[in-house]
Amino acid sequence: MKSIKIIAATIALATVSFGSLAQTVSVTSDTLSNAEAQIAAKAQQSGATYKILEANTNNRVHMTAQLIK
Repeated sequence: MKSIKIIAATIALATVSFGSLAQTVSVTSDTLSNAEAQIAAKAQQSGATYKILEANTNNRVHMTAQLIK
């Protein structure tokens, strides 16, 4: 029974720590290149890499990315 509690606690702590390593950011710009440059700058400021999650191009570009430390 004690080992089940330890395993459950380990899983809970691992889930919390992985969640704190990622941050979602959004930017708006006039071109895809400029939007990605803004995302890259935010990632560099926080010492992270990034993964673009979505980009929408209705008259302007809206881009969302996940920063990963």
